[in-house]
Amino acid sequence: MGEQPIFSTRAHVFQIDPATKRNWIPASKHALTVSYFYDATRNVYRIISVGGTKAIINSTITPNMTFTKTSQKFGQWADSRANTVYGLGFASEQHLSQFAEKFQEVKEAARLAREKSQDKTELTNPALNITSHQVLPSPIISSNGPGEDKLFRSQSADVEITTEKERLKKMLSEGSVSEVQWEAEFFSLQDNNNKLVAALHEANANVDQWKKQLAAYQEETETLRQRVAELESQGTHDSSSENNKEELSQTLEELELLIKAKDEEIQMLKNQKCGRWEAEGEREETLQKLQELETRNAELERRLHLAEQTLAETLAEREKIQNEVTKVAEIMDVKIFELSEIRQGLAKLVESN
Repeated sequence: MGEQPIFSTRAHVFQIDPATKRNWIPASKHALTVSYFYDATRNVYRIISVGGTKAIINSTITPNMTFTKTSQKFGQWADSRANTVYGLGFASEQHLSQFAEKFQEVKEAARLAREKSQDKTELTNPALNITSHQVLPSPIISSNGPGEDKLFRSQSADVEITTEKERLKKMLSEGSVSEVQWEAEFFSLQDNNNKLVAALHEANANVDQWKKQLAAYQEETETLRQRVAELESQGTHDSSSENNKEELSQTLEELELLIKAKDEEIQMLKNQKCGRWEAEGEREETLQKLQELETRNAELERRLHLAEQTLAETLAEREKIQNEVTKVAEIMDVKIFELSEIRQGLAKLVESN
């Protein structure tokens, strides 16, 4: 747990094909988190990327490494220890530049750390500063058997020490890799847990909001149903108004026929009037009859006008009611469709929870 992340970004991870050494093999289907880690206890820098429970990248940065930009959004570097070449595809050129700059900084820090480590080793072990030409093997070689035996034992001890150092380095490396993998997996699981908790809170808030909206829609739907019932009852009255309209139309037709007949009778009486000047009694009777007919004709015209006015008002009221019923029906359809979508969303949310 001594390693801490110092820089992280998202990228698609690739590795060179070990067979062809030319083609790239994607390490995962999606972009992964790629991070620079610094181990303060060992004074080393690593590039680590974890996919699931597997460490996709575990590369220790050395001063002789080079990060190369091969395109505007792609870069690569070779790791001789892992015997592979890593490639990263970024979402933008800016992300690639940031990663390359950080690589250069970490590389320089690794170089300084190595030089500091070497200086510290030379200070603590002055015997290592002796060069090869300063070693005088002649006394050991020129001595008798014990001297030769001493030389043989020194070489064997050096080999054993070197082997032990390599074994210790390997154990530390493997332990560090396993430790980093578990740490990266722990951080990944913790991040996923936080995301799931946030998603659950958001889902609960959405459920409460949808329940309130559903209650409002149900109340509005009930109001619309009552309005539709009222309009339907008005439609029933409208059917009776329609019957009255038909009766009025029939009455109008009868009045028009009667007026036409009376006009013909008036015209006939006017024609007969010219030949009956000698008969005063008949003339007065005819004039009186003509006056009565004209009065009745005026009354019939008044009734006809009232009937036409009533018919126009009835038609206008019926058209208004029909438009209102159509509008309410459209609103009902929209609300019913929204209610259906909300119920489906709630059902899916319940299933997912």
